[in-house]
Amino acid sequence: MLAKLAELEEKYVTLTEDIAKPEIIADQATWQKLMRAHADIEPVVTAYRAYKAALTGIEDAKSILAEEKDEDLRELAEVELDEQKEAAAHLEQELKILLLPKDPNDDKNVILEIRAGTGGDEAGLFAGDLQKMYSRYADRMGWRQEVLSSSYTDLGGIKEMVILIEGRGAYSKLKFESGVHRVQRVPETESSGRIHTSAATVAVLPEAEEVELEFAPGDIRVDLFCASGPGGQCVNTTQSAVRLTHIPTGIVVSCQDEKNQHKNREKAEKVLRARVLEKMQQEAHGSEAEQRKSMVGSGDRSERIRTYNFPQGRVTDHRIGLTLHKLDAILQGFIDEIIEALITTDQAEKLKTAG
Repeated sequence: MLAKLAELEEKYVTLTEDIAKPEIIADQATWQKLMRAHADIEPVVTAYRAYKAALTGIEDAKSILAEEKDEDLRELAEVELDEQKEAAAHLEQELKILLLPKDPNDDKNVILEIRAGTGGDEAGLFAGDLQKMYSRYADRMGWRQEVLSSSYTDLGGIKEMVILIEGRGAYSKLKFESGVHRVQRVPETESSGRIHTSAATVAVLPEAEEVELEFAPGDIRVDLFCASGPGGQCVNTTQSAVRLTHIPTGIVVSCQDEKNQHKNREKAEKVLRARVLEKMQQEAHGSEAEQRKSMVGSGDRSERIRTYNFPQGRVTDHRIGLTLHKLDAILQGFIDEIIEALITTDQAEKLKTAG
């Protein structure tokens, strides 16, 4: 580990010198590429330098204890030794996490899909609650949001909504949200006060760039149709809605939110590209299926991952056994505690596997 860290520090020094050179600054494409590389390894190098300083502090304290006779100075050296040992142990653990293989999708934008599941109208209303929760969280993170497609229930709930969330690290934060979210509460339409259980599914996909996945001619079938509103009634007479079918995989995506056919197609292609890339990655990693099941985010959309219990005001994430009695705050988008707990657990699992 130390050899790898020393190598990264040397690379960091070289990058620091390079990004200050006038000829590189003049070439903006190269300069931006080097700046990204510099930013990527900076946290590792910062922690490594602090770790080296802690090791030096340990040796200095040991030297004082070996040579010094004055009791007051020895006492100070012992305190310093304990503090530096604690700092070194903490930094060593931090460095192990920083050196874990990085998910190549972590810095990508997100295609977030929310669908009503079992529970009829109540499931649609709960899907709407989840959409607001994620939207508020994204706002707090300073991320941009764009609805790519949507359909609603007669009561104003969500049948399905697909949202593009743009922001650095969006996927790294939201990737463990895929799965079945369950709600337990008394629906507004329930006169007897009986608690119902409903569900909605969430899928989080990394946005795929065209350079990552280029569709071959003839791979996509395009169908045009009139957009429809709640209940299926036609809301316009022009064929502005677009349905794309990826023939090799059979994946189908429809978009009708825009009045402009070209905009609908552009949005549908974003979703289709993300879904096809996800399928390809899942097939490529098929041999690692058992290992992924032991991790926090297997990405299985049929897995029940979380329960939102309104009578008790609690939220429970079943994968890590975390229960928080902060339902109102969580639905307002304050999901940081859950997200950080999931990330920490996943890192711990990966450290076990690496070790």
